[in-house]
Amino acid sequence: MKTALITGASGGIGYELAKQFARHQHNLVLVARSEAKLNQLADEIRSAYNVQVLVLAQDLGQPQAVSKIQARLQAENITVEYLVNNAGFGDFGFFVETDWAKEEQMINLNIMALTHFTKVFTQQMVQRRSGRILNVASTAAFQAGPLMAVYFATKAYVLSFSEAIANELQGTGVTVTALCPGPTESGFLQAAALEESKLFKGKKLASSAEVAAYGYQALMAGKTVAIHGTRNWLLANTSRFIPRKLAAAFVRRNVQAE
Repeated sequence: MKTALITGASGGIGYELAKQFARHQHNLVLVARSEAKLNQLADEIRSAYNVQVLVLAQDLGQPQAVSKIQARLQAENITVEYLVNNAGFGDFGFFVETDWAKEEQMINLNIMALTHFTKVFTQQMVQRRSGRILNVASTAAFQAGPLMAVYFATKAYVLSFSEAIANELQGTGVTVTALCPGPTESGFLQAAALEESKLFKGKKLASSAEVAAYGYQALMAGKTVAIHGTRNWLLANTSRFIPRKLAAAFVRRNVQAE
């Protein structure tokens, strides 16, 4: 069996991605801060799918987290064939009013940890000429996001970074996929204080399970950019053909609370 490492696996899309990989008979390395939640998921997966699951409780916002995980995998003689960079969070509010400590943590997690993980495991995959990487971006990556300025910017980084290295890795046996979900029913809304946003309130949102199934299929197909849902695809691509200032104004109207 091949092994998938999934960050942010304790809930939402990461939780469902873990089940997708297990359902397809892949062993798992599950990474998140909450050891209790990870152990619960691991027990559920072992029982349902008869695969091996290693739980690594780490705060990926800390500088040495990726190195610690790499050392543990080497000690366990585990080779990661599939890397899923799913961990991340957002925040809501005017930039002049939001908390810098939270934004610094967001940048460290959404950008720094993702890039470091990708660096470490891409090098190993290229040596083996085999491997797949799934970076969870967002439809937020396609335009600026007033009232969620830092979050939108981090996801723009994830998309651009993923597309660039996907191009660099052509012919190496390694693929990179940027998964771009739209609004999704998960713990993200609560963490970002977005329950009252027009973007989410009263809307039927895609489930984390639906997004995870789509992401898994896109990864295995070697797709570079995978936008979940026809409406999301249209909105993401339409933003390229309208003035950027107008696109930002549209986002602000839809993000702000009713």
